[in-house]
Amino acid sequence: MNKHELHGGARYLGGKVEKAIGDTVDSRDWQVSGVKDEVAGGAEKLFGRAQSAAEDVADATPGLIEEVRERAGDAATRAADVARRGAHEARATVRGGDERLLWAAVAALGGFALGWLASGQRG
Repeated sequence: MNKHELHGGARYLGGKVEKAIGDTVDSRDWQVSGVKDEVAGGAEKLFGRAQSAAEDVADATPGLIEEVRERAGDAATRAADVARRGAHEARATVRGGDERLLWAAVAALGGFALGWLASGQRG
């Protein structure tokens, strides 16, 4: 486990708490901030997992180091893009109406699915 996995997991958990507080006190600012932190934390944790996987492969097979680093970087970039778009959509949805939780869930699931596919640990 590396610092990105730890920090991302902590930010994700903090976002969940922040969103729950926002739901409780009916504060859209807290809800938006919580969803944004959940998505960004999930993306950072997935980046950390991709980085750990790349390090494991690098240790096991030195000939594939460059290819794995490139793929991990691409996956991290895609995960970060999904997180940014998800946070933006979540913010707009929370401000816009009743579909806020649906879009937040879709954004979080999209980031998780992308990270899961990028990590290669599907078994």
